[in-house]
Amino acid sequence: MADPKGFLNHGREVAQTRPVDERVKDWNEVYVPGSLLPIISKQASRCMDCGIPFCHNGCPLGNLIPEWNDYAYREDWSAAQERLHATNNFPEFTGRLCPAPCESACVLGINQPAVTIKNVEVSIIDQAWDRGDVAPQIPERLSGKTVAVIGSGPAGLAAAQQLTRAGHTVAVYERADRIGGLLRYGIPEFKMEKRHINRRIEQMRAEGTKFRTGVEVGRDIDAAGLRKRYDAVVVAAGATVSRDLPVPGRELNGIHYAMEYLPLSNKVQEGDYVQPPITAEGKHVVVIGGGDTGADCVGTAHRQGAASVTQLEIMPRPNDDRNTTTQPWPTFPMLYKVTSAHEEGGERIYSAGTTHFEGDEDGNVQWLHLAEVEFVDGKLVNKPGTERKIPAQLVTLAMGFTGTDQENGLVSQFGLDLDARGNVARDDEFQTNVPGVFVAGDAGRGQSLIVWAIAEGRSAARGVDRFLTGVSELHAPIRPTDRALAV
Repeated sequence: MADPKGFLNHGREVAQTRPVDERVKDWNEVYVPGSLLPIISKQASRCMDCGIPFCHNGCPLGNLIPEWNDYAYREDWSAAQERLHATNNFPEFTGRLCPAPCESACVLGINQPAVTIKNVEVSIIDQAWDRGDVAPQIPERLSGKTVAVIGSGPAGLAAAQQLTRAGHTVAVYERADRIGGLLRYGIPEFKMEKRHINRRIEQMRAEGTKFRTGVEVGRDIDAAGLRKRYDAVVVAAGATVSRDLPVPGRELNGIHYAMEYLPLSNKVQEGDYVQPPITAEGKHVVVIGGGDTGADCVGTAHRQGAASVTQLEIMPRPNDDRNTTTQPWPTFPMLYKVTSAHEEGGERIYSAGTTHFEGDEDGNVQWLHLAEVEFVDGKLVNKPGTERKIPAQLVTLAMGFTGTDQENGLVSQFGLDLDARGNVARDDEFQTNVPGVFVAGDAGRGQSLIVWAIAEGRSAARGVDRFLTGVSELHAPIRPTDRALAV
């Protein structure tokens, strides 16, 4: 512990964001470049080196947070990145995108603002890249075994990198035209610039991982045939089936899933389009869903020049502070969160349920009808007399995902069993009912956080390695049945 009084001498400071009127005119990350370095050593010193570091419990990766906080305090960036990479393949992703359950579990957070763990993490890895400390880890020898990984999101990439480093020959199959899954096309550029993905992919290529884009297993190639070609297969296809809103008027033009809308914006940044086929420019936009994906739609609409942006959430507004009775430390609390997208404008309406959509004579959506909702006998019902309508010329549905895609044939061609929630079932080694076929990430867990996806990928890789060789030294931070700590 470098500074025993760090948490007493220094308050919490976080990364600075660029002025709103500046950042909504571009797609660069919202943070002021370099703003963390002058303050990050002091922020890292606030870590108390607890006897029982509950931040380890909050993070499913088991990140060695007190250790790399200490190195960051001393500005020993090489040692810090080594400790960071010991448990996390992609800290530049989690340091930008993770909601930081580690900070909710920080012991300091019992009676003070928690350590800025996420900011320290991203500072360490950005310094590592700038200093040239992130190098390919090429295996000393090859095992002669081959593995196919289906899906290139964080779970698939983590599994692929771990297995490649263990000496297996790994090929990643991705149905999109670029590697990255939702990291590539579901996360707007202003939250994470895609250069961070690109340089990781180059590292993985240098290590020996092969990538096959534009190939959808189940449609373009037969899943059962793929199993015969490889010694093992990891299904990391995600939970990509979006939750629908079956109300009158749903068929009107201008109503889209968030994952129809967001990727097109990212494709503009990739140079595929000059203007996105679906745009918010000059339109009254309504985003249905109050989570992170909804916030991504809000920020995207601002940058496209929307006339107005309204975000609807069916649940009541969360508290500003932790309720110590219903959401005690160190659980991950549901709190009112103002993201960078919300800072940029728009209206947020809570306890609002959509009753129906109204369109013009050409079949284009023009109005969204809503009503206030309340809980009655444990169910949400509309409150009489609260119905009203708001202008809506573009509506995005950001209400989460219901499971992995079963229409493309992947599940049926493999003959995979599903659990009661519709996810791909697996045993303690992350293996499905089909020998040699494993599942990692949202396809097996259901919709979850990026840290859980990476943890799943690392743990499934250990299961695959043991299946292929009989023994494994790979890090497995979680079991398939592990869940976030909750009341």
